Amino acid sequence: MRMMLRAVLLMGALVGTGAVSMEAAQAAEKAKSKTQATSKEKASSTARTSSAKGAAQTSKARPKSSASGSTRVAKASKTASPAKARRETADSRKSASRVLPSDVDLWQESGHLAVRSGSALVISQDGGETLYEKNARVVVPIASITKVMTAMVVLDSMPNLQESITITDDDVDYLKGSRSRLRVGAVLTREMALLLALMSSENRAANALARHYPGGLPAFVAAMNRKATSLGMARTHFEDPTGLTSHNVSTAHDLARMVAAAYHYPLIREFSTTSGVTAEVKGRELEYRNTNQLVKSPTWEIGLSKTGYIQEAGKCLVMQARVADRPVVIVLLDSDGKQTRIGDANRIRRWMESVASSGKQPTPA
Repeated sequence: MRMMLRAVLLMGALVGTGAVSMEAAQAAEKAKSKTQATSKEKASSTARTSSAKGAAQTSKARPKSSASGSTRVAKASKTASPAKARRETADSRKSASRVLPSDVDLWQESGHLAVRSGSALVISQDGGETLYEKNARVVVPIASITKVMTAMVVLDSMPNLQESITITDDDVDYLKGSRSRLRVGAVLTREMALLLALMSSENRAANALARHYPGGLPAFVAAMNRKATSLGMARTHFEDPTGLTSHNVSTAHDLARMVAAAYHYPLIREFSTTSGVTAEVKGRELEYRNTNQLVKSPTWEIGLSKTGYIQEAGKCLVMQARVADRPVVIVLLDSDGKQTRIGDANRIRRWMESVASSGKQPTPA
């Protein structure tokens, strides 16, 4: 009996030991699987981290073609997926294309030179050939381009240029509120007033010149409109000698006629292209600069120049210049942006030079 009991106990122990071993084996297998999965996950994470670091290092190593665009793309590649980085690269290129055209030598549309000013005209000085035009017959405000006509009417009256004229309250701009360093009571010669009006677009000087015209300001404005009619400027009208009013209107074609006529006045050519002058007014020395920065450029040969701006007219520029060895009149009206009219003028010059070097004639737009 005791022998049987011992046998039963021994068998139970063996069975228990086997069960424990099986459970331990199963637990060990599960732990092993979990360890392998964790190792695979760590390896995959390490590989992704290494790949990201490699991409970032590669992005850093690339040369920067444009400072802002390249910086944005480099930063994106560190944190974004390749697809997102490609999208940001494309966006950067699109952004650059919106900025770069102002610096491109030849910005063209449909095979023709294109400018950004609202109205534009490039015409031979004798008026015989139109090289480029855009809205050139649209009537628009002309701002201080007006002062070219003011100068012609002043000189047509053959006044004493050394005679002194006085700035009064009548010359103060109460319409636009523009500033002037010519204070009420300032005295200057008619010649200096003409120089400041043409070179630095001095409004009080221009108005004082008109007030000192025989018959006063009303007679002067009437003479401006008669002069315009005599030059064939059929769509032009003047109401003041400064251009501060938006009722002074014209077209690019009419203004080209005016510039060509003004070119025959030596003083207008000289004064409008003077880069700067020191004027002594009431014992003070005042520095004045030309409002057209191109008159100082060695790449330009400018014979006459005038800029203009009021909000209704935008930025304006008229010039007589020799470009590609031919005298032309350039008119740019209703330009947006501080440098748009200058950019347009430079594009026109490079376009004409490029066409001339190719031996072809410019094709009218």
